[in-house]
Amino acid sequence: MRRVVAGLLKSRNPRREMAVQEGNGGADASMLGKTGGVYIPPFRLARMMKEVEDKSSTEYQRLTWDALRKSINGLVNKVNAANIKNIIPELFSENLIRGRGLFCRSCMKSQMASSRFTDVFAALVAVVNTKFPEVGDLLLRRIVLQLKRAFKRNDKPQLLAAVKFIAHLVNQQVAHEIIALELLAVLLENPTDDSVEVAVGFVTECGSMLQDVSPKGLDGAFERFRGILHEGEIDKRVQFLIEGLFATRKAKFQGYPAVRPELDLVDQEDQLTHEISLSEDIVAEITLDVFKPDPNFLENEKRYEELKKSILGEESEDEDGSDAASGDEEDDDDGDESEEEDEDEEQMRINDQTETNLINLRRTIYLTIMSSVDFEEAGHKLLKIKLEPGQEMELCIMLLECCSQERTYLRYYGLLGQRFCMINKVHQENFEKSFVQQYSMIHRLETNKLRNVAKFFAHLLGTDALPWHVLAYIRLTEEDTTSSSRIFIKILFQELSEHLGIRTLNERLTDPIMRDSFDSIFPKDNPKNTRFAINFFTSIGLGGITENLREYLKNMPRMIMEQQEQPVESESGSDDESESSGSSDSDSSSSESESDSPSSDEDERRKKRHRSSEKDESHRKRYRSSEKDDRHRKRQRSSERDERHRRR
Repeated sequence: MRRVVAGLLKSRNPRREMAVQEGNGGADASMLGKTGGVYIPPFRLARMMKEVEDKSSTEYQRLTWDALRKSINGLVNKVNAANIKNIIPELFSENLIRGRGLFCRSCMKSQMASSRFTDVFAALVAVVNTKFPEVGDLLLRRIVLQLKRAFKRNDKPQLLAAVKFIAHLVNQQVAHEIIALELLAVLLENPTDDSVEVAVGFVTECGSMLQDVSPKGLDGAFERFRGILHEGEIDKRVQFLIEGLFATRKAKFQGYPAVRPELDLVDQEDQLTHEISLSEDIVAEITLDVFKPDPNFLENEKRYEELKKSILGEESEDEDGSDAASGDEEDDDDGDESEEEDEDEEQMRINDQTETNLINLRRTIYLTIMSSVDFEEAGHKLLKIKLEPGQEMELCIMLLECCSQERTYLRYYGLLGQRFCMINKVHQENFEKSFVQQYSMIHRLETNKLRNVAKFFAHLLGTDALPWHVLAYIRLTEEDTTSSSRIFIKILFQELSEHLGIRTLNERLTDPIMRDSFDSIFPKDNPKNTRFAINFFTSIGLGGITENLREYLKNMPRMIMEQQEQPVESESGSDDESESSGSSDSDSSSSESESDSPSSDEDERRKKRHRSSEKDESHRKRYRSSEKDDRHRKRQRSSERDERHRRR
């Protein structure tokens, strides 16, 4: 195959030498022809080519040249990392020996326009270079010539593009690493801000490759970077770039691989590496970019057809054979394929552990809430968001988060939460869970956030959007509350009294149906807790809702006495029964005992009265002693407080 390529190139060498010799003196315009031409639609071009009878005529050659140029430009422009394996066979089907100048020019222009695809163009050139080394050599010579011109003219954009292309050609082993070291020496010989910046970018791109193939040369380059950094004559920005390069080297160029796995298309033994020095004279062969008639056009086209078959023929035959074999076995393997597809689908179910979808959902909810004009628009937009089962809670959480972040409470959030509670019971249950969570973690919130959250839930309770039995989670005692929870309860009930009125609020709290839910707010298990609840609501200006609690505390001694008298009465009842049974027996025995029974009954009654009076007196003493103890404790507390104030 290489002999055929050499024959094709040899047939064109005399004309190339003549063009190079006449390049400086000016070539004949009629011989070189037009580089572009008028645009011809593809269907019209195909029709014109069919109408030409003489396939070796200049007119037909010009038409095929235009078609070749358009085809190569189109393939190079649409290549990327995903479709490069499909583009390469199409590119080899074009006559790359005749259009090698067009291919090199198209690659350089495309790389200049989009430098982020430089590694893709380098991979494409590496594959072409394995079959046609002359194409890779021509491209490398043109890039080096472009680099030298840009360096002399101080054209930074062109220099950056050329340097990046050379770096990736070194990574693909199309260019030898000696050119990379020469380039670094030239850039760092007389350092300027721009030259050092270009050198840093170059080492970043091909440093991973140089570390493997030429570690000593890379060490020398970094020593020069260190010297420039110590001299301190360059700009601060460039110094930071050098420091970042040292950090990248320390991380072993992580994030900057020599060749990406999807672009590693050529085996190392198949690659041909070109050695070009920056100091040697380079001929760009620009005449290959323009049309020139070829007297051996048909013969050269046939030779390239043979080459194309030798390059692509085996692959096409393998594809045909595989298609035929698959056609024979289609009927037998339908069931197996369907089972394999099902298994693949089961295996392809991906569990996202990074919660990316959840973060995107929260972002969407936040942007919708903050960008809406009123709560009706926000509710309409939020209902359109497709929520997966279990994600309804995120809506409530984000609504509370947005509400708590405001400087002052906005009624907009309360109306929006009320709307969702009225629409769906699921949201109501989620807000109930949120109430429990917020109250349990209320000590973590700042005062402003705490106030907004309390007013939000007060709005939901005042509008009956949230059931009142959620208040059962609040236990109002000195031991079970903190300063934050007391502030929360204070703001909650003050907002409820403003929204409903003290009378309506009192009626709600004294509802016999909901009495069990409010026992934790108005505790009656201990006089101490009862007094604490009364004092708390009185201090926040809501003493009116504690009337029942005050009445209960007032009647508590009498209730205690009644509870203690019940067992005494039961004992007296048992004594009466025993006495009645004894008297009945005595009546049946003799008449003398009947005359003495009234006096004995009176004595017993006197004894019982005396006992009951003694018990009542003992109960009173106990109650008085408990009151004295409470007063003594209060005096001790007040004295301690006064002592603290005096110390302050």
